[in-house]
Amino acid sequence: MRWQALPLLAGFAIVSLIIGGRAILAETQIADRDASLEAIEAQQTLASLLSLAQDAETGQRGYLLTGEKNYLLPYQHAVEALPALLKRADEMFPAGSDRAQQVVGIKDALARKQAELAETIRLYDTGNTAKALDIVRGGRGKLDMDQIRANIDAIRRIDGASLAARGERMEQIEGWLRAGSFAALLGILLLGIFTIRQSSRRFREVAAAQEALSAKNAALLNEIETREQAESQLRQVQKMEAVGQLTGGIAHDFNNMLAVITSAMNLAQRKLSRGEHDVQSFVEAAADAAARAANLTARLLAFSRQQPLAPQIVDANRLVTGMSDLLRRTLGHAVEIETVLAGGLWKTHADPSQVENAIINLAVNARDAMNEKGRLTIETANCHLDEAYAAAHPEVKAGQYVMVAVTDTGAGMSSDIMGKAFEPFFTTKPAAKGTGLGLSQVFGFVKQSGGHVKIYSEPGEGTTIKIYLPRFTGSEEAATPARASGRSDVPATETVLLVEDDARVRASTAGTLLELGYTVIEAAGGDEALRKLGENAAIALMLTDIVMPGMNGRQLAEQARKNFRSVKVVFMTGFTRNAVVHNGVLDHDVHFIAKPFTLEQLAAKLRDALAD
Repeated sequence: MRWQALPLLAGFAIVSLIIGGRAILAETQIADRDASLEAIEAQQTLASLLSLAQDAETGQRGYLLTGEKNYLLPYQHAVEALPALLKRADEMFPAGSDRAQQVVGIKDALARKQAELAETIRLYDTGNTAKALDIVRGGRGKLDMDQIRANIDAIRRIDGASLAARGERMEQIEGWLRAGSFAALLGILLLGIFTIRQSSRRFREVAAAQEALSAKNAALLNEIETREQAESQLRQVQKMEAVGQLTGGIAHDFNNMLAVITSAMNLAQRKLSRGEHDVQSFVEAAADAAARAANLTARLLAFSRQQPLAPQIVDANRLVTGMSDLLRRTLGHAVEIETVLAGGLWKTHADPSQVENAIINLAVNARDAMNEKGRLTIETANCHLDEAYAAAHPEVKAGQYVMVAVTDTGAGMSSDIMGKAFEPFFTTKPAAKGTGLGLSQVFGFVKQSGGHVKIYSEPGEGTTIKIYLPRFTGSEEAATPARASGRSDVPATETVLLVEDDARVRASTAGTLLELGYTVIEAAGGDEALRKLGENAAIALMLTDIVMPGMNGRQLAEQARKNFRSVKVVFMTGFTRNAVVHNGVLDHDVHFIAKPFTLEQLAAKLRDALAD
């Protein structure tokens, strides 16, 4: 493509040369014009010199003939004006010029003429008229005037020749200027034609390139659409694989727990049927399996971000300090625990029990990664996640966060493992050493709390997991205060209305309440519960399920509080997406217990509600 630009460049160069030459010729023409003007001025100066000399001679002769002083006026004027004209002549004809010799001759002749005129006038004034006339008749003055005229004529001839040469050159320059102008116009015209042709060709090339680009874009869009369809199918396959992994993990763990419960209950039944009463170990095994099943469900709810949270103002420094004994008991003495707590740490608004669970989960994972021996560091800090970080992590909202980091000196993680670390039931631990729900539970809780969690790790270099919880900026007095836990060992004497639509759950829960010492009145639904509330003024608390046919638990509680203001209400459910949990947070002043629960948990919750 470069050679195609050569004609254009050459044309511009020629036009530039023509325009430059025209400018030089124009300057030469201006110089010739100025020289001609100077020659004309010189001729005028020389003519003035001759005229003054003639005026002086005329005045001198008139005075000598008449004796009247008036005739001397031209002479006196000439004497006064000649010095300035001679000085101007010296400037116009400097020494070394081609006319300097003639100027010298003129000046010499003028000097002699002036001396003669002055001498004759002096002689006449002293009365020696005859001698003065003799000097005039001697003819010397005429020779000087002739010499002046001859020198002036010589200068005129020289200037005339020079002016003629300049005139010829000016005519020649004007011819060149006309030719140059014509050539420049012709060059510009040719360049214009060439540029138009080149532009047309380039336009056609651009149009063809645009068409080709449009075709390629269309092909690319088709390819993108095809790839998006393939990626969508792949994501769907991955989702199904994740669902399969999740359901397989749930089925595996629940089957193990149910196997323990079923075996324990069968063995206990057989022993009791034979009159043997040493079934304590079987009951404890079944209770432990049931507790592990409840814990598994809680972890799944945490991962799905559907666990009920009771957020409070949390001082992470105080929380970490208060966990020191628990962490040492959990991790063992072989793990060295170090805390690095930031001064002036901001407060956050989160469920403190879930923050503790998250730290414990991370600490247990760190202990296992270090083979139960190493150094664990828990660090707190104030952090700001800026817009650039939020753009790189779409689920993150830019802002201020309280950071809690757990760092270990373990084996570290590869990038593949880090990409799967938060998936449920994914674990690098051997069989029976973990469910793979610890990090997924942390991930679900942090996301449900509006925070962010990030893993930093390299194989052989240890791992750091950072939890970012949003900074709390409101008034601490306006936040929900922590309730004091009720004592479960206080004797129960109150009457409790139990509302549960499932007969088996209602029977087992009623047995638990009776075991705790409460008087129990049962109802299978909302309408029956309201009727029994009206019939029994001694009812102090209503323990109601939330998900029920017809009137749900929240509607029942509102109606009960409207008609019976003194009654306390405790909600229970096995699924938290319901009327008392919004955006994952329990409503204000709600007492809630999740199914399944132990006798001790129910006792504490009821005492807490009754004491509120």
